[in-house]
Amino acid sequence: MTHAEVVLWKVLRSRSLSGTKFRRQVPYGPYILDFAVLAEKLIIEIDGDTHATPDGIAHDAARTAWLELRGWRILRFTNPEVRANLDGVLAAILIALNPNPHPSPLPTGEGAQAP
Repeated sequence: MTHAEVVLWKVLRSRSLSGTKFRRQVPYGPYILDFAVLAEKLIIEIDGDTHATPDGIAHDAARTAWLELRGWRILRFTNPEVRANLDGVLAAILIALNPNPHPSPLPTGEGAQAP
């Protein structure tokens, strides 16, 4: 694992982020997923410099298409993003895990009339 992956794994392991079970280095088809939430079909990828090359971009596009056809959602972050903005990365992961949060309790609205 890269340094950025180690940093992120320290937060994701042991259900430390919102009680979610993350797995690391998950084999799936012809690929290894950096981090995955199997129950949510969510993949977290941490990309190094090789992903920014023309070959890397093409490979990632093909890989993403193959995984999305199988129902997976993929979040990609770069190594520098994880190192410089871990809180932002974690916030993006939480949003992906709960894309439609409801306020608790749900607002009733002013002027609402009971049926």
